[in-house]
This record gives sequence, structure tokens and C-alpha cells, in this order.
Amino acid sequence: MRRSIGERIFDYTNIIFLVLLSLVTLYPLLYILFASISDPTYVAQTRGLMLFPKDLTLEAYRMVFKNPMIITSYINTLIYVAVGTTINILLTSLGAYALSRKKVMWGNLIMFMIVFTMFFEGGLIPLYLLVSELNLIDSRWALILPTAVSAFNLIIMRTAFQGIPDSLEESARIDGAKDFTILFRIILPLSLPVVAVMILFYGVFHWNSWFHAMIFLQDRELFPVQLILREILIANDTSNMTTGVSSVDAMPIGETVKYATIVVATVPILCLYPFLQKYFVKGVMIGGIKG
Repeated sequence: MRRSIGERIFDYTNIIFLVLLSLVTLYPLLYILFASISDPTYVAQTRGLMLFPKDLTLEAYRMVFKNPMIITSYINTLIYVAVGTTINILLTSLGAYALSRKKVMWGNLIMFMIVFTMFFEGGLIPLYLLVSELNLIDSRWALILPTAVSAFNLIIMRTAFQGIPDSLEESARIDGAKDFTILFRIILPLSLPVVAVMILFYGVFHWNSWFHAMIFLQDRELFPVQLILREILIANDTSNMTTGVSSVDAMPIGETVKYATIVVATVPILCLYPFLQKYFVKGVMIGGIKG
């Protein structure tokens, strides 16, 4: 079919708009990357666009990793992401499986109570009192257990489980399979796209989480990397990474150190997405088919 002039103009306009939108979205990331590997004096003097790095140097990254808290907080964040996401997936799967069964007792009432928490919550003070009463203050578990299950993710996974034919479960029960066998050997393998999306959602949440750490943790040895990043960016504290640098050079070098810290704290979670991208759209669609 020959396309009319109006259709071609519309297509070209869309392409140009999306390219410009992509550039606007991508440029801040490139600016941070370019600034982190450029000469500190050049970065300090630049007022406007930075289209390429100048006088390539990795000095800022060397100074970032010279800060012992960066390594410690990195390890802490990896622990929070690995342990937290594992618990999240396990508990969300168990809850979603139970609530997706048609004959579960008080299923509608339980779902109402879960959805209710998405609109109304006790707030920060009751949460702090609860964590304190459980003796979790200044503990790694304070960042893991209070967020063990997300109501939104639970609903998505429950909806996906409901879309699996009942005949598979009935056949498994005839062969003597129990609920745990059905869940882990039939339901979850058939729901890998949704599980991958849940891993991405929960993993990104734990990686970016800093607020609960700021509230519940006093021991700096337990701080996640995002809380250290917050201190560097907001409190402007780069003194422990610029020791041995003259006062004249400390300020421009401190700026490149900030950019390098942002890159160090962001790149790992960005690297996770390409491995889960093929499951992402499919998983969200499967979880959103039913209401």
C-alpha cells in the first residue's frame, strides 16, 4: 500500500520527536559519565553542555575507591539486594499462590485487606515503633523484613498465577503432588517472566533504598551505598576522598568525585536490566491481564 503524504509526515514527526526525547533522557547520564572522567578544572569551568570528555583521567574513581566506606557500603548493598530480594520473591510467591486458589477461605476479605494497605498506612512513627519493639534497630533486618512483601507485586503475581490452567494443578494432585510441589515445580517455572519482573522490581527497590537506612541505622558499617552517596551529594562531604590534595584543587576534584560516585552507585543496577529485558513487557502484561 502506498502511504499518503500525511501519513509519512506523521511518521517522520514521531521519529524526530522520539529521537529528541531519547537524547534529552540520555544526556544527563552522559554528562555525569563525561564529567567523572574529565579533567577536574575543565569540569569546574564548564557552564553548559558537555558533549564529550576532555583530558581523560580516572583520578576521580581512584579517589572514590580510596574511601573505605564505599567498599563497605557496596558490600552491604549487595547483601541487602541478595537477601532481601530472595525473601521478597519467596514470600510473595507463597502469598500469591495461596490467594490465587479458587477455594481459599476468606480470599476476598484477605485481598481487600491487602489492597487497603496500598491506600492507607500507619505512617513512619508506628513503623519505627514496630521495628524498635522487634529489636531490629541498627540491624540489617530492619531494611529487609518491614518491606518483605509489596502489595502491588503480590497482586501482579497472584493475577499471573490465576492465568495458569487449573488442569495442570488437578493432574499434579492426581499424581500425589502437594501444594509446595505444585508451586515450585509447576507454577513458578511457568511464570518465569513474572518472577523476572519481580526480581527487577524488588532488586531496584533494595538497591536504591536509603530512607529506611537513614531512619533505622546508626552504625555506619551497616550503611548501604545510596546512603553514603546521599552524604556525599547533599552534605557535600568529599574530604575523606581528597586528602593530600591542595586546597586550590580540592573543590574541582571534589566535583568530579561526586560524579564518579554517582556512576559507581548506578552502573551495577543498570547492568541488570538487559538480562531481564526480554521478560519485562511479557511479565507485566501477564500480570495485568486479569483484574
